[in-house]
Amino acid sequence: MQERAVRTQERVLRAAAELLSSQGRAGISTRAVSAAAGVQPPTLYRLFGDKDGLLDALAAYGFEQYLREKQALEQTDDPVADLRRSWDLHVGFGLSRPGFYVLMYGEGRYRGGMPGGLETIAILRQTLARVAAAGRLRMSVERATQLVHAMGLGVVLSLIATPPAERDETLSATAREQALRMITTTGSVAERSRIDGPCADVACRAAALREALSRDGTTPLTPSEGALLADWLDRLADANSDAKSAARSAS
Repeated sequence: MQERAVRTQERVLRAAAELLSSQGRAGISTRAVSAAAGVQPPTLYRLFGDKDGLLDALAAYGFEQYLREKQALEQTDDPVADLRRSWDLHVGFGLSRPGFYVLMYGEGRYRGGMPGGLETIAILRQTLARVAAAGRLRMSVERATQLVHAMGLGVVLSLIATPPAERDETLSATAREQALRMITTTGSVAERSRIDGPCADVACRAAALREALSRDGTTPLTPSEGALLADWLDRLADANSDAKSAARSAS
């Protein structure tokens, strides 16, 4: 019986996904979804509770699709290049599935906190941790994650809200490169190892040390001391980054 319910639920979600892709958010009604899936409306309420429950399940279905694409990206030796590819995949997903994207991120009921949404953030955070480990992050991994995520959402939702014929095709790449300038340094590994190289400032070195300690896990510190040091390094990275940004704005 439970297996049958699972099959029915999958059929309903596939039908709802097709309606969302072809008709947008306005096409998702309990009557339309029931008819497309070949079930009675009470079945939807039994499976999902109410319409919000159906929409939540549909958003989770969208996150599953997005995660499959994101997890398929191969990791290279250049974490910044990987970050660029991740950004482009995110924007491409949103523009190719605008109904799903708005349902996942753009409604008043934010669904990015679902398990699938949290996993996408975790993947972004892992990529940025690799940037930090390479000595190329100007701020803490947490702040960089929040910035890139927020800027990516803003770009995609802005483009979705703009008629296709009026969209600026360079907007995403421009925003992406601006984000990278904000959060990363430049230069080769050899250049970053010099005391006067691109990673000579406190923010970059604090972020790199924070990630190195996190990965190594062999420090003589107690867990509470390690947590305190991690907090200090994050604060140093972000405070120094804020000071640099203020100086650039004033110049």
